[in-house]
Amino acid sequence: MLSRILSVLPLLFLLISVSIASAAPQKKIDRPPLAEKWFGIYVDNERVGFYRQRTIEIGDGFRMEGDGSVRIKVMGFSKEVATRESYTVSKGLTLRSFEVEQTVNGVSSRVSGKVGGGSIRYKTETAGKSADKSLKVKGDIYPGPALNLYPLLQGASTGSTFKVQTFDPEEQKIKDVKITVLGDEKTPSGEAALKLRNNLYPFVNNDIWIDDLGNTLLESVREGLVTTRAEDPKALGTYISNLAFSKKDLIYDFSLVPVEPPIRNMGKLSGLMLEISGWNDGLPLLQEGGQSVEKSGDGRIIVRTGSLAKLPAEYRSAAPVPAYLKPAEKIESDAPEIAAQAKELATGIQTPEEHARKLVAWTADWLKDTIEDGGGAVASFKTRSGNCQTHARLYTALARSAGIPTRFVSGLTYAEGKGFLYHSWAESFIGDRWIAVDPTYNQLPSDPTHIKLFEGHLPDDLAPIIAIIGQIRIKILESKL
Repeated sequence: MLSRILSVLPLLFLLISVSIASAAPQKKIDRPPLAEKWFGIYVDNERVGFYRQRTIEIGDGFRMEGDGSVRIKVMGFSKEVATRESYTVSKGLTLRSFEVEQTVNGVSSRVSGKVGGGSIRYKTETAGKSADKSLKVKGDIYPGPALNLYPLLQGASTGSTFKVQTFDPEEQKIKDVKITVLGDEKTPSGEAALKLRNNLYPFVNNDIWIDDLGNTLLESVREGLVTTRAEDPKALGTYISNLAFSKKDLIYDFSLVPVEPPIRNMGKLSGLMLEISGWNDGLPLLQEGGQSVEKSGDGRIIVRTGSLAKLPAEYRSAAPVPAYLKPAEKIESDAPEIAAQAKELATGIQTPEEHARKLVAWTADWLKDTIEDGGGAVASFKTRSGNCQTHARLYTALARSAGIPTRFVSGLTYAEGKGFLYHSWAESFIGDRWIAVDPTYNQLPSDPTHIKLFEGHLPDDLAPIIAIIGQIRIKILESKL
């Protein structure tokens, strides 16, 4: 729950803590809603983070999962938190086991344990040190994500009050929580809802609005200073994609894709074959640009790159569409300064590949690599700075101006010793094929760790990242040197 992310502003009476859970306005429900939900986190109406929650039925209970990131700066107090948490609970939502990982201002920790025999036995791990601990308990214990659901599972009516115990893995304490059903009340935006209130945080009210399907619509601390709002995943996807491709601290740990085994000898790598699990089967499988993709089962795909790519016959020698030679929003290939630079870099060039290589090298040298997006091609040409998206836009504009069909693509690339991170680059049609080009790292072709997932540079093109970010894992099946 988001109290893992936001429970660290004592100067503000803990009012930056938010507990995400799901409930419904019915007098009684039999089980929690089983669906994935996304939330935006706001402080004084400024978006500072996001959170995703899932509830999955397992055997005779449920698994309640959540992950997200937030960055808050208030009254000189700054904190960045990324969290992943998983709780297994009974049908009645009593806590059975838990695992919570979080990174606070760059320091990672993990708490995991089980409930039984009148105690909570758990292990803490921080900075390479671990310790086994236990807490005695009396009665049932509930995880944070179950607090809003509890009254409705028991049968709630307006004015009814419930008292429960919850385990806070961050503080490693058992807390008494009072939950009151305030009755039917619309959200500030006018949505019909049932309103609850709890005293999870000292000195301030934690108000919750839920709809008739059991979904949290809004949580508010201190009369709206801190709010957590259910949001359309597509709309939130634009915000998250901007963070992910900028590789900002807010989302770095959340977006990093684990890989097993680690990739060795990257400098000598000529091809990769890998399996991505946790894939959303509604996303297209993008071929070309030095990669081939095929399904290997539900939620799994096989990607081959470089010398191991096996491109389907229908993609070979396919002519590029005319749009890849035209100017576009933020890819102003017809701007005078872009056209002039492309022409200057054509001096002494004999082939399109030589020209593309020179454009790649010039872009990598011209732009200072930053985490902030430097904007469109013309803007970054003047400011000389920007992130990987900026590099890809400027190169694409130059290449199109030079008559080389080029498209903006995004996906994953390997960070040695860490895993795969989200990244943007380009593909140019040279000869009879699309070639991956990375103007951030001055690569033509791009190294085989570039895994293309999206084509297009507009927010809507990148918003589908929300379907996979924080969920996919990569297994290396073959590395060819």
